[in-house]
Amino acid sequence: MDAFWQHPVVEMTGYYTVVLLCLLVAMAMFEVVTRYKNWEEIQKGNVAVALATGGKIIGICNVFRYSIEHHATLLATIGWGMFGFVLLIIAYLLFEFVTPRLDVDKEIAKGNMAVGFISFAISLGLSFVIGSTIP
Repeated sequence: MDAFWQHPVVEMTGYYTVVLLCLLVAMAMFEVVTRYKNWEEIQKGNVAVALATGGKIIGICNVFRYSIEHHATLLATIGWGMFGFVLLIIAYLLFEFVTPRLDVDKEIAKGNMAVGFISFAISLGLSFVIGSTIP
């Protein structure tokens, strides 16, 4: 039975499923952090929200990529991946804080693609920094 659980296809499917569930939890948490409704705005065609949301998705997945690469157990992968996700949320809140003349959430909700792209770039860029520091 151990051979079954150690088969590469079974391991890959397990990691994929767990990361997908973590991504769903993370996206629900981002929905709480932002003042707009991500999926409603995307459905309306708001490209700025799509960029910001896409950056979060790619960023979270990238952090988990590094976590999978550096850990042998699923529990450690989840723990470090979610810790990296928390750091991404902090980065998003810091983006709001360090730009007091710019209401990031409001601009993204209005469809300001420049702000949406910067949010995308912050999420993606910091995911590489966070991921590379995962022990």
